[in-house]
Amino acid sequence: MRTATVKRITGETQIELTLNLDGSGKCEVENPIGFFDHMLKAFCKHGLFDLSGSIKGDLNVDQHHTIEDTGITLGECFKKALGNCAGIYRSGFFIYPMDESLAQAAVDFGGRPFLVCNADLSGIPLVSSSSPENAAASFQTDCFEDFWQGFVNGACCNLHIDVTRGRSDHHKMEAAFKACAKAVRTAVQIDERQNGAIPSTKGVITV
Repeated sequence: MRTATVKRITGETQIELTLNLDGSGKCEVENPIGFFDHMLKAFCKHGLFDLSGSIKGDLNVDQHHTIEDTGITLGECFKKALGNCAGIYRSGFFIYPMDESLAQAAVDFGGRPFLVCNADLSGIPLVSSSSPENAAASFQTDCFEDFWQGFVNGACCNLHIDVTRGRSDHHKMEAAFKACAKAVRTAVQIDERQNGAIPSTKGVITV
């Protein structure tokens, strides 16, 4: 099984995640941010990844440290689980519609981290009407890109995210998470025609 566990303990966050690349889409992560939990569950469901663990951070400051560090930790899980990337497709692409929103994602686990993110978000936080004073009930939309920047840094992959249309920030971000999940799922799948070869003319995938 292609699995990995990564712990990230800093003065700002305490995060531990266990990833199974060949799972069934289960996400059992203790996540203090409601909308972010919704996004991670969508990512796992549509990528067929199993993810478990816990996320804690200094939400008394804001959500940036917690969300970015989760991205880093998840990316490191992918890097660790993939090892030398032998036999995988390596790259993937998907376009995902969600109501009025349309997002596309392209990823390459080629060893070099680079993010292009054009999400066209409003920058206005999503706030739960039930408890607007509660940091866990809201989501800072400017942290969307922070999460994916952390992910590509941890995974050492290229990732291009483009939201080409949409009205709702919720729908834009959810479409993007699902597009990324599908693209990543394709990229990390085993390609039987590779016969276990490293998918690079260099013969090695390295930073």
